[in-house]
Amino acid sequence: MLRLILSMNYPMLTRRSFTLAALCSTAAGLAGCSSIGNLSLPEGSPSKRRTLSRTLSVPNYAEVYAAYPGERAPILPVNYRAIDPRYLRQTVEFAGNAPAGSIVVDPGSYHLYYVESAKVATRYGVGVGREGFGWTGDAKINMKRDWPDWVPPREMVEREPEIKNRLEMTSRGLGVRGGPDSPLGARAMYLFGTHGEGDLGYRIHGTLEPETVGSNVSSGCIRMINQDIAHLYARVAPGTPVTVLPV
Repeated sequence: MLRLILSMNYPMLTRRSFTLAALCSTAAGLAGCSSIGNLSLPEGSPSKRRTLSRTLSVPNYAEVYAAYPGERAPILPVNYRAIDPRYLRQTVEFAGNAPAGSIVVDPGSYHLYYVESAKVATRYGVGVGREGFGWTGDAKINMKRDWPDWVPPREMVEREPEIKNRLEMTSRGLGVRGGPDSPLGARAMYLFGTHGEGDLGYRIHGTLEPETVGSNVSSGCIRMINQDIAHLYARVAPGTPVTVLPV
């Protein structure tokens, strides 16, 4: 769902999980944690809120989720009928003041919004961090890569040692070369902190598993259907602000 967004002023991010309760404990003067900065949240609201954005139009999904031509590796057609329609691309009413050209991610409803104007956004379904890997706050897109190599952080390899069998040397270290086997899919946008923290370790990227949008599945990255990340990637530039809302 898209909540009313009056301004986006979150604490500095670190690569760890944040919860709404943790934010409440560090934000002085927030009675009942009814707001964070100027982001209004209803008292006692459930962690998984229903979507409040209203659909304005939907594209021709048979065309949108068909194979992409002219790619270095194939972007395969998606069986969009097997995906909950809530997580398919659509144009929606935007009920907030985030600036045009910015990105707002709502993990609670598994949606990413690209703000078109003060009243309109393009909404995409996303997969988000699983239990213990969620995060919230402000970031910015610092780099964009098409068919990027995937280089897992050391802690991920230690946590999931079976990954080692998939790794080979890439230009960025041991990983999986960009292409049809890369977990980053067709595109990736790299999130950096807004206060000089550098690379946060999180990405907005494609996926080999389009059926996982609408679920808590990642290690904190925001994953999208390959056709959707390619569509978004073509529209944003380095420096684009990204806000991830509390669940």
